[in-house]
Amino acid sequence: MEVKYLRIGKIINTHGIKGELKVLPLTDNIKRFSDLSYVLLDDEKLYRYEVEYVNYFKGTVLLKLKGIDNVDDALKIKGYYILIERKDAIKLPEGSYFICDIIGLDVQDINKGYMGKISDVISTGSNDVYVIKQYKTNKEILIPALKSVVKDIDIKSGKMVIDMPEGIL
Repeated sequence: MEVKYLRIGKIINTHGIKGELKVLPLTDNIKRFSDLSYVLLDDEKLYRYEVEYVNYFKGTVLLKLKGIDNVDDALKIKGYYILIERKDAIKLPEGSYFICDIIGLDVQDINKGYMGKISDVISTGSNDVYVIKQYKTNKEILIPALKSVVKDIDIKSGKMVIDMPEGIL
């Protein structure tokens, strides 16, 4: 099932007294915030806000939204996720995927057969790590997201094929 909205940030604090928001980016391309005319805030219900301006400070995004004009208004939405519609997402290079599309894939090992489902993706800096929840034992297996391990990803069919390295199980 294709996810309709993508999380690109989380409001982690306020900034100043005029309603600016300090946002932790959840995207590899932090500058993508500059291209947004509006965002959606998620708190079990979606709220749409026009973007007034964007600044960047020490790896975070300072975001000013129309209608959030003071620190009290900003504090009310602290902790909310910032979403965009999938149609507004950046185009990924060939062989790259959104994390929300990876989670839930069935994992098939070329030698051992069906392993389970991807339950999480851990970003380590050097490469991502996929968390597979085994279907037989409900235990978790961690595999590196490397071309030598991940042989094929087919988002449409909901399947990932891997070649499990020796010693992981």
